[in-house]
Formats: sequence, C-alpha cells, structure tokens
Amino acid sequence: MLRQVLTRLEQADALDGASDRLQAAVTATVRPRTLRDLLHGTWIGHPLHPVLVQVPVGAFLSAAVLDLGRSRSTGRAATALIGAGLAGVAPAVIAGLVDWSEMTRDRRRVGLVHAAANTIAAGLYATSLVARLAGRVTRGKALAYAGLSVAGAGAFLGGHLSYAQGAGISHAAPEVTRLPDDWTVAGSLASFPDGKPAARRVGDTAVLFFRQGDRVTAMIERCSHEGGPLSEGEVADGCVVCPWHGSAFRLTDGAVMHGPAGNDQPVLPVRVRDGMVEVRHP
Repeated sequence: MLRQVLTRLEQADALDGASDRLQAAVTATVRPRTLRDLLHGTWIGHPLHPVLVQVPVGAFLSAAVLDLGRSRSTGRAATALIGAGLAGVAPAVIAGLVDWSEMTRDRRRVGLVHAAANTIAAGLYATSLVARLAGRVTRGKALAYAGLSVAGAGAFLGGHLSYAQGAGISHAAPEVTRLPDDWTVAGSLASFPDGKPAARRVGDTAVLFFRQGDRVTAMIERCSHEGGPLSEGEVADGCVVCPWHGSAFRLTDGAVMHGPAGNDQPVLPVRVRDGMVEVRHP
C-alpha cells in the first residue's frame, strides 16, 4: 500500500502546475551563480541541504525527549531547543529548494510534498513555541509532538527522494566499482584527440579522457549530478562542463567547481605505457 502511494505521488502530474511555478520563482530569486554554488554545496564537494537539516532535526528530537520530563528546567531547555530548531529551518529550506529546482519532474513532485510536510511541521513548532512562552506548556508539548510526527513523514519522503529516486546522490560513484582492478588498456595515446574530451569504455564503464600532449587525465564519464555525458561537454578553464545542466568539474582532480552538482567527479589512476593509455580502479 505504501509503495503504491509513493508510485502515485511520483506520477501525480496534477502537482506540476504548482511545482513549475515554484521552480520558476526559486530560479528567478536565487540567480547569482556564486550563491547557487554555495547552496548546492559545491564548495565542500557534498550537498549542503542534508548537513543543514541536522540543526532543526536534532533540536526537535532533543526537545521531544526533554518534554517527557516534568521539571521546569527541562521545560525551559525544550523551549530553547525548539527556538534553535526554528532558527535553523530557513537555511535548510533555502538550500533544499535550490537543489529541488534542478531536479527532474517526478522528483520535484515528491519533493514538493516533502517540503509541504516540513512547512506544516515548522508551523506546528512555531505555534508550540508561542504556547510555551505564554505559559501553556501542555498545549505546547502537544503541538511539538504533532510537529515531530509530520516532520517524520516529511523525512520519510526525503529518504525516498534520495535513496529510491536518486536525488542528490552521486550518479558517477557506482560506475567506479565496475572498473577492473588491474591496469587496463583504453587505447593508444595517439588515438586520443589533443585538448578535447574523449570517452572510451573500460570494461563496462564509460571513462572520460583528456589529453594534453603526453599527459592524460581520466574520470568517470557519467556526470555525478544526473548522469549526463561529460564527453559531449566543453572544456573551459581546466574544467569539463556537463552539457545537461552546466556542472563543471576540474579535470585534474574531479573537484566540482560549479553546480548544480554537489558531489565531486571520481577520477581514476591513469598511465601511459609503451604508447598505450591504461586506467584501473582507484
């Protein structure tokens, strides 16, 4: 039953109107590339949203535990934690929306409901905080537990979005495990164009090579963001730019320089031996 609900949610095109309008608003509001890169987490080589959500989630869960106590001190501590959690909501929401705006339509449908659930949860916690400050502790606790329940449902959808639909994960990482452990010939050095990206299959994996004279670098060809073909992208300022969404990865070490990718691109050991280019599993 639960799986059926999730499948229907992924296919719920009735959500597309609201999703498209919100996507356009986010894109129009968060325009500077530097700001988008900051919110995507390109500067740490890891999506930023999962890091930021630890503040409200941790604070709200801790408050729930303290609310089981009866002393005034635990009540005051729970109130302070809810305030801290609410303060951490906005940064997490903004980073999440920027990531969401770059997702495929089926993922945005689930993400929209995920965001709606978390918005309701934040509203319940804000109401709980007001009740507590007004001395209505029992009401405040009830609202907080309701908020935690709704937030749990939102977290479940977030997990489905990441682990079942592959949003935010590195689509290049699984490719690394399929590479041979031993040095494997990808082709002769002369067969690779100088100064242009080129893809070759090594075992079952597509690998991107970039040759400059006798020096060759290699990385997984499938973009970590959405699996785009990096070999069809342009090379600029020492980076290969994905033709699908514009993520830029440094050729020397795979570091993501511009989003929407939040993960680095896996690079591979490469050597030139007897005029042949060889790579292997890292």
